[in-house]
Amino acid sequence: MIYIDGHCPQTVTVRKKGTRGTSSMSRRITSKMVEIREGQKRIEEGQKEVRGTIKEIRKESKKLKRDTDLLTKQSAANQLRLDLMFEIVKARAENDSAKDARLTQTLRELMA
Repeated sequence: MIYIDGHCPQTVTVRKKGTRGTSSMSRRITSKMVEIREGQKRIEEGQKEVRGTIKEIRKESKKLKRDTDLLTKQSAANQLRLDLMFEIVKARAENDSAKDARLTQTLRELMA
């Protein structure tokens, strides 16, 4: 629908009804789309940062597991040596020189 805008008969402007509303709505939609895209970019950056953090955590976790396994093995070896030492002391207290010699040799082999 076409209508005439203006109060003075000398200045007559002809335009389509609703054109101004459509263009302002279009600008608002475009503005919202820009805001949404910026929000999506921030989310993507956050996700990338989180993925990096998770990767570092996994890497550190694997290192800690290796270290823990190594400590467990070392602890078991230490316990075995301590047990042998205790048995050597016990054999010496009982004056069992054969057992003492055998256990001492075993301990030497473990220490080498």
